[in-house]
Amino acid sequence: MIQFSKRLAQTEEYYFSKKLKEVKALKEAGKPIINLGIGSPDLSPPKAVFQNFETALQETQAFQYQAYRGIDELRNAMSNFYKIHYAVQLDAEDEILPLMGSKEGIMLTSMAFLNEGDEVLIPNPGYPTYAAVTKLLNCVPNYYALSGDKNWHPDLAELQKKDLSKVKMMWVNYPNMPTGADADRSQLQEIINFAIQHDILLVNDNPYSMILTENPFSIFQLTNAKKIALELNSMSKSFNLAGFRVGFLAGKSDFISAVLKVKSNMDSGMFFPIQQTASKVLKLDRTWFEELNTVYRKRREWVWKIADQLNLDYDKNSTGLFVWAKQKEAKKAADLADQLLYEANLFVTPGHIFGSQGEAYLRFSLCVVIDDLKTSLERVQKLKKKVL
Repeated sequence: MIQFSKRLAQTEEYYFSKKLKEVKALKEAGKPIINLGIGSPDLSPPKAVFQNFETALQETQAFQYQAYRGIDELRNAMSNFYKIHYAVQLDAEDEILPLMGSKEGIMLTSMAFLNEGDEVLIPNPGYPTYAAVTKLLNCVPNYYALSGDKNWHPDLAELQKKDLSKVKMMWVNYPNMPTGADADRSQLQEIINFAIQHDILLVNDNPYSMILTENPFSIFQLTNAKKIALELNSMSKSFNLAGFRVGFLAGKSDFISAVLKVKSNMDSGMFFPIQQTASKVLKLDRTWFEELNTVYRKRREWVWKIADQLNLDYDKNSTGLFVWAKQKEAKKAADLADQLLYEANLFVTPGHIFGSQGEAYLRFSLCVVIDDLKTSLERVQKLKKKVL
């Protein structure tokens, strides 16, 4: 009998991959499900996408293999993006590596730096892929707790108490998902110092820095960050280009070279029209983000109304594409999520999928049109009357 890899024994199918099958089945059975769970931008991408993509298709090299490092135009655009929006200087030649989305970057970076048995500091709550990739590489997740009391930032005193002798890498994610906490620069500077002290590679996953934030954050704005850190960024959320699968990794040249060694053995570069179009889109000015965030602010107000009806607590200063809301009653939010799905036809993400620190929370997406949010509010109000 053919045996599966042992690494699959400790790796489950991604939550949304499984749950969306159930949601799809409910829809096919006639249930009018409204999806408030997924952060997949529903707004149109910039017009430059449509204008440039068709032109790029006519280029002679459009359907050829592409350079592993991406085209020069794209890396230059990514470098300029960091200069304009973060006031950070990156060498386009050797400090930037275009990726087919951030998720690819999580795997490639982990493969480049981790050996079997190494430990990885992973936030709880945090993006499930950090732990999944760690386990796939036969490494050990070493979770550190985040809490609302500390505005969802690491407790450095608690981290120092851990046995760090086998820790090789640490994941951070600011602006934070799922909590929406903005980056506290002073606290993250302490984390950089901590990483330098213990020779731990620090990786900031940064796809939400342009969404509902006043001061876009990059880890490289902080002192000595380049010595010890890498940063992932993405065009999925900032430009409504999730399906384009364009992200990039930034950091000092020897770190980038290490990741490139892995990447060059796994793919042959992004489709040329996607790269060229992405390079044009990255040149958009702040007006694009102001218009985008105006829409999200209006939607967020409706999500707050839904959370109020459900008697949930939330932070009005949060950032990103979600509202992270806590149950006041002492019961698991997963039960409320199921009730909303099966009795109100609303799919909301239960916080426990991001770790034990999320068990009391629900995560609501802002990638939903206002008409659907109004309908969602009406359903919640009806459900509340029914329960009472």
